[in-house]
Amino acid sequence: MEFEFFIGIDVSKNELDFAIQQGNRFLFHREIANGQAAINAFIKELEKLPGFSLSKAIFCMEHTGIYNNHALTCLHKKKAHICLEAATQIKNSLGNIRGKNDKVDAIRIAGYAYKERDLLRLWMPKREVVQQLAHLAATRLRLITVKKQLKVPLKEHESFSTNKTSKQNLQACSHSLKAIESDIAKADKAIEQLIAADEELTRIFKLTTSVSGVGKVTAVQVIVTTNEFRDINDPKKFACYSGVAPFTDDSGKVVKKARVSHMANKKIKTLLHLAAIVAIQYNDDLKLFYERKVLQEKKNKMSVINAVRNKLILRIFACVNQNRAYEKKYQKTLA
Repeated sequence: MEFEFFIGIDVSKNELDFAIQQGNRFLFHREIANGQAAINAFIKELEKLPGFSLSKAIFCMEHTGIYNNHALTCLHKKKAHICLEAATQIKNSLGNIRGKNDKVDAIRIAGYAYKERDLLRLWMPKREVVQQLAHLAATRLRLITVKKQLKVPLKEHESFSTNKTSKQNLQACSHSLKAIESDIAKADKAIEQLIAADEELTRIFKLTTSVSGVGKVTAVQVIVTTNEFRDINDPKKFACYSGVAPFTDDSGKVVKKARVSHMANKKIKTLLHLAAIVAIQYNDDLKLFYERKVLQEKKNKMSVINAVRNKLILRIFACVNQNRAYEKKYQKTLA
């Protein structure tokens, strides 16, 4: 679509900074409260501009988690065109920049929208059930993090402190640990009920967990990050997103070893690593592959594990795209 107005939004917890641009000409900047009433009032103000209509405008903003919610909700109800972009993508496209503040950031985002107008991908909201699943998974992860923060020092005290001190510390945290474990169990149950109540989620979840080594937690994170395999439906793109795909860094006669990028979703990468370790132990094909590469060909262990991660990604996407469960002893049928 061809747009005439490009509106950059710098999002923070309490304020939104709007930079309005018509073509490549900057019009004005406005700071408002990050609330639905203020956003709706500003949209009405925009509609009074000469020649302005929501069909000719695109609103571009960085992804800042839940702080985007008010703006996304109001704009989506108005059927506005929205682009939700990664902050690093916008920053890297601007070249060498000096200094920043909320107003300047909003102007830069509007300029990015104009510059990349032919390549922008419009944002579409996830289904409500997928959003609920994402929030539950995030809450569960926070609970596990808090549990680790309590348990690790307690174990260290057992080795380096007196029995009396370690018992006192354990008693002081015992009720908190039990409460956290109970909350984790409740979160797990809520996630299971949410998946069971939705037919599409149940289908995708069963196909994903059918792959050897892929557990419930990994399957949930894959479903959430790919938006039910709609936003990312190519295994190569997901391998890049999760930091599994290696990239070359050659220049002239200098040929370097291909390495994975640090720009990745580390949460997914960690879960895929754990899934690969399990798959190597319990999947015969992957176990033989790992042993051949490490023991016979003397390949680096982490490189081979990374290859196993990639194989798991390929199997997950093949199962979902072909709508059939993974078969451990698959045989091709002759035509």
